[in-house]
Amino acid sequence: MTAPAPDSASTGHDLAIIGAGVVGVATAWAAAQRGLSVLLLDRNDGPAQGTSFANGAQLSYAYTDAMAGPSTWSQLPQMAFGRNGAFRTRWSADPDFLRWGLAFLRQASTAKLQHNTLATLELALESRLAMQSLLQQHPIAFDHAVSGKLHLYPTQEGVDGAAAMIALKRPYGVQQHLVDAAEAVRIEPALAGAPWLAGAVYSPDEEAGDPFRFSQGLLDVLQRDHGVQASFGFDTRSLQRKDGQWQLQAHDGRRASARRLLVCAGIDSAALLRPLGIRMPLMAIKGYSFTAPCGANAPQVSITDTKRKLVFCRLGHRIRVAGLADMNHWNPTPDPARLAQLVDMARASLPEAADYSRIESSWAGLRPVTPWSSPIIRALGDGLGCNIGHGMLGWTLAMGSGERALQQLLGLG
Repeated sequence: MTAPAPDSASTGHDLAIIGAGVVGVATAWAAAQRGLSVLLLDRNDGPAQGTSFANGAQLSYAYTDAMAGPSTWSQLPQMAFGRNGAFRTRWSADPDFLRWGLAFLRQASTAKLQHNTLATLELALESRLAMQSLLQQHPIAFDHAVSGKLHLYPTQEGVDGAAAMIALKRPYGVQQHLVDAAEAVRIEPALAGAPWLAGAVYSPDEEAGDPFRFSQGLLDVLQRDHGVQASFGFDTRSLQRKDGQWQLQAHDGRRASARRLLVCAGIDSAALLRPLGIRMPLMAIKGYSFTAPCGANAPQVSITDTKRKLVFCRLGHRIRVAGLADMNHWNPTPDPARLAQLVDMARASLPEAADYSRIESSWAGLRPVTPWSSPIIRALGDGLGCNIGHGMLGWTLAMGSGERALQQLLGLG
């Protein structure tokens, strides 16, 4: 994974992919499977160093519910003006921020919620099949487990809303069940002592795994078995179509070229495409996580606490806790106060889930969110495409997104 010297040129590839997060690496796998020569570029010093590095780790193939829906209107004051809750917004007069906000609100209806949820569900189910196929060929070690998931609700209103979404997804073969508080505790004893729990949705087929370790392992396979080249520290400055090739130049002067180009650079994708006259409706929603050793009563099942908007995910002998949503916050540097808040929320939710006195690492990342909560996988002309905007589900959707990017956009099914 050593980057070439600054004055070298990388040429002659069938496909260049900008972005070596989990989506970019999965897209490289889809291309390599089709016999393409692939060049993977990333500004960081290795794969999955950005939003993929330490996200919530849940592979939520069944839970694909869109962000915007009828409940958005009642939650709007807290989303817009709350300062200390799980969700907060940095207001701006930037036209892109205002356009995105209005587009998001246009999705806040029952019909749009159902349409957007099912669109993402279709991709999630494709992604699960693609992941299964990969792991049959290459048993990558990334603390992968079919652990199931409990989505916890503090009110009967929340339970009733969940029941409607279960019914919506049932025709697609999704296994989700409403359970009461007692049954939730039977499924996951770590929930004992949660008096606020009104009910839960149990999704027994949901999975979990470390996206950073997965990305490292898959890139090793790609380089060893498929000749994929990776150039790290390649901070793309410009893109230009010339003589049937996409010409890329980095800030340090390095150059690369390929017949086709896929942009998979997460939240940075909008800035990369804008000089080409292509505008993408992406909003940065900053999230946080920490990873700690398992506590005295750590859950085996993945947990989503809707009261506090956070998740618990077991990764071997560690627990990953993720949450918070800071809209229009574009600096990925963790805010110590927000991290402390996340730890306090986790203690209040499951006080013995983790050894909170021995937190091993903490993280913040910028989730690239579209107004409709589904990614943009699209051909943009002249051998250019994008695979971006996966929001909170990049890890879940990565494998299926890579397949779609190759099959639908580049005609290489």
